[in-house]
Amino acid sequence: MALDRLGSSLYDALKKVFKASVVDEATVKELVRDIQRALLQADINVQLVLEISKRIEERALKESVPQGIARREHVIKVVYEELTRFLGDKPAPLKVEPGKRKIIMLVGIQGSGKTTNAAKLGRYFQKRGLKTGLVCADTYRPGAYAQLQQLSNRINVPLFGDPKSKDPIKVVIEGLKYFGDKDVVIVDTAGRHKEERELIKEMKTLEKSVKPDEVMLVIDGTIGQQALVQAKAFNEATPIGSIIVTKLDGSARGGGALSAVAATGAPIKFIGTGEKVEDIEPFVPSRFVGRLLGMGDLETLLDKVREAEIKVPEKKAKAILSGKFSLTDMYEQFEAIKGMGTFRKLLKMLPGGGGYEIPEDMMDMAEDRLEKWRVMIQSMTPEEKENPKVFNASRMKRVARGSGTSEKEVKELLKQYVMMRKMLKTLRRKKKLPFFGKGMPLGLK
Repeated sequence: MALDRLGSSLYDALKKVFKASVVDEATVKELVRDIQRALLQADINVQLVLEISKRIEERALKESVPQGIARREHVIKVVYEELTRFLGDKPAPLKVEPGKRKIIMLVGIQGSGKTTNAAKLGRYFQKRGLKTGLVCADTYRPGAYAQLQQLSNRINVPLFGDPKSKDPIKVVIEGLKYFGDKDVVIVDTAGRHKEERELIKEMKTLEKSVKPDEVMLVIDGTIGQQALVQAKAFNEATPIGSIIVTKLDGSARGGGALSAVAATGAPIKFIGTGEKVEDIEPFVPSRFVGRLLGMGDLETLLDKVREAEIKVPEKKAKAILSGKFSLTDMYEQFEAIKGMGTFRKLLKMLPGGGGYEIPEDMMDMAEDRLEKWRVMIQSMTPEEKENPKVFNASRMKRVARGSGTSEKEVKELLKQYVMMRKMLKTLRRKKKLPFFGKGMPLGLK
């Protein structure tokens, strides 16, 4: 069961409580059975499931309901609090300060996604204004340096490494000298297996030589309860400061991995939510559970909006709101939306988002249409982007051919553009949309 389905199952279980005419012992017991079934199908350890469900049942039936709230609301609160406590209760933020270099060493078995997540972390810190560097200390896997180099070029984060060297300790020491002025240095090490004694021994030596501020274990979310074995093995080799659980976007066993890691007591600091370099976020148990239960995660949504915001100077903002809105401006809005993630992810962050029954094909159509519009605008000339009035039949035909779309679709884009421009002018007249000050995001505030 993927985490999406776990969320849907938990949401459905809670809906029964909301719809019940009376929330009595029978209602609570049925809720507990539904939660047990959902957690077990998500590959969560049986003993942990029994412990969670027992606490939920005891609190829901025995705790006195505070004044001012209904029993059904109290029961929902209990479920939320127990699931949050089970996943770590309090978040474990990674503290990084400008001017105080922090060295993060990534460890994990082969194929866990260390290299990709090294780049994801690099991008994460870069977006927060921190000077970041990557060091490739994987001197075993052929192509490891080339892979990280390709990713570092894509995110514009500098990389240090020596593809000819066989000495990872030497590479890291030289890399730290090279990145002496950085705020964050992320060290990508070679993949290990808990049975590979020599590599584990080398990891210990590397940790002692480098003295990283934090050792971060990267765990593949698809391995389920085996994550517990990995976490223990690596923790015995070198003290694990924190954990990244990857591939939680479509993992059939993500719940098992999260629960197994939580059982070790090691803090989960980041989770991977997709394949793109932007798809990483700090793990905040309360937010995560809120999304699973369909309560939404407005904080994470706002964070994504801030990261994707387009800085528009005051002069340009006033021009746009007065009607001088070009296709270039529209394209920038599409880019901002794309940077925030898929519609599915954004929807889940809204309260009740997990329960919106929007057909998959409709979601796919919306994302496909947005992508087509982006490509169409890319196929236009600078004149057409700034002054769409110049469009005629031959220009539409050329753009359609260049973007692999139809003339009908180009007409639809232009129609949407006109509607969007009119809407901005109308909102301005009605004073529902203020002039944006310098550096304010257009259309995302």
